[in-house]
Amino acid sequence: MTFAEVVLMPWMLGIGWLISAAVLGLALAQRPWRALLVDVGLQHRWLAALVAVLLLWQLRAQAVDWLTLHLVFTALLTLIFKAPLALLICVVVNFAMVLLGRVAWPLLGVNVLVSGVVPALVMVIAWRLVDRWLADNLPVFVFVCGFFGTALATLASGMTAVAIVGLGANDPEAWFLASEYARFLPLLMPSEAFISGMLLSVLVVYHPEWVATFNPQRYIDTK
Repeated sequence: MTFAEVVLMPWMLGIGWLISAAVLGLALAQRPWRALLVDVGLQHRWLAALVAVLLLWQLRAQAVDWLTLHLVFTALLTLIFKAPLALLICVVVNFAMVLLGRVAWPLLGVNVLVSGVVPALVMVIAWRLVDRWLADNLPVFVFVCGFFGTALATLASGMTAVAIVGLGANDPEAWFLASEYARFLPLLMPSEAFISGMLLSVLVVYHPEWVATFNPQRYIDTK
């Protein structure tokens, strides 16, 4: 769920820009581009993922002009590339949507917050919990991170968008429309969780080295 037209007050737009810029600054402080510069294969996979997400974002449901429903894939990207590179993809895709005229530019910060920062944060927490507290088991990693974690990230992203509308909308009817849209989250959650979980399953079986958060020696080689 992302915004397409400005229905938010300026102060809410400003908060979105500040939070997104702060998190992006933390991500860039880790210098994620160094891994891209030294690994040509990673460059190709990262660019392919960027193009794929950009194309998939064009498939969206939009009953009102200012709010859209679509798959995000940030949770899956966080597992594959880790949060800094996943956030960079999210920022580039959101910027491309602005250039394509699909999204108003003042919404860039809020949309990065909703579609990037929140789902990435939820997935990082889920991954850390699996990494520290759960058994070294391949199905546990795939189902808890790939399926359950993605569903939870989608829910958190959607509820954040609804909360933003509730707190900072300049249209009295916006809250009602956003709450109606929130009823579709149970449809988006299993869809994104299923697609992300299946893609993650394929990757950890055939190309485990492509998943940055997955340790083949820990989950496969010791069994």
